Amino acid sequence: MSDKMRFSPEAIEVNEGDVVRFVVHNDGKLMHEFVLGTQKSNDEHAKLMMRFPNMEHDEPHMAHVQAGGQGEILWRFNRAGDFHFACLIAGHYQAGMVGKIKVKPQ
Repeated sequence: MSDKMRFSPEAIEVNEGDVVRFVVHNDGKLMHEFVLGTQKSNDEHAKLMMRFPNMEHDEPHMAHVQAGGQGEILWRFNRAGDFHFACLIAGHYQAGMVGKIKVKPQ
């Protein structure tokens, strides 16, 4: 993650059934987050974050990462399809801080 509002890499492919440990490093000076979801769920959550920028939330599919820090999510992809990861902090998502995950069927 960076303050350029980008993830690197911006896209990954995994197989249905894979367990992935996401270790996300925040190389910026701002807090960022890594949230797994569908485009629809991330769009909806991003709208809420714009309305309530100080909203506290903590779910198994997200990691909040302080400047210079790192976070981890361990996730099993139990269905094929197209998914996304994003930073939903107000303004970050809108600036393009998103990525794609392609989950290939078994």
